[in-house]
Amino acid sequence: MDKLIYFAEDEANIRIAVAAFLEKEGYQVKTFENGDLLFDEFLATVPDLVILDVMMPGSDGFIICEQIRRTSNVPIIILTARGSDEDYITGISLGSDDYLTKPFSPIKLVMRVKALFRRLEMAEPLTSKELKIAEIVEYDDITINVDNMQSFCQGVKLKLTITELNFLLYLLKNQDKAVARDELLSAVWDYEREVETRVTDDTVKRLRKKLMAAGSDVQIETVWGYGFRIGVKGE
Repeated sequence: MDKLIYFAEDEANIRIAVAAFLEKEGYQVKTFENGDLLFDEFLATVPDLVILDVMMPGSDGFIICEQIRRTSNVPIIILTARGSDEDYITGISLGSDDYLTKPFSPIKLVMRVKALFRRLEMAEPLTSKELKIAEIVEYDDITINVDNMQSFCQGVKLKLTITELNFLLYLLKNQDKAVARDELLSAVWDYEREVETRVTDDTVKRLRKKLMAAGSDVQIETVWGYGFRIGVKGE
């Protein structure tokens, strides 16, 4: 079945152009004139990915992103005509997986969509023909099943977005060293970033909050001026 994408944008020409490019790549696209209409449809049927413009009549894209994140980890891409770092960080801190500033090329957006879906492909369940032992990554009280991309703390499932999970997994697989911010950007986001690497800091803030809420002893330590390393409280 084709991947289903919801796209909210108040400018009709952009809606039409983006939908055409995505549909040409084989995606099923439903467009909406504003975020409130998208969210109403989201409550009825959850898509595979959401693309949100920020400046729309009614609830802006940031508000809709926050509403979606209360119940779902579906991938979200934010679009905005405002190119400041503050807007970028707002989108990431609310749980979006990517951010694109207008004006943009529809081809560039398609590339971002493909990059997100590549990360999600790891979550597809194995078929009966794939006689493969599941790859399990364990670190203290955290366990990640790499084949179905599910994470657990003390046996209880963690509700992480695909970006958060890949970020944590990369740190766990490199637990014997500190990992540079630039390395994390390349490994987790799958392409070079044009915005300063504070995006990693906001992802870490969300992960720390979720690990703390789960009662985990695992902590993400900041290596000032360089990046991060994974560790355990008291060690």
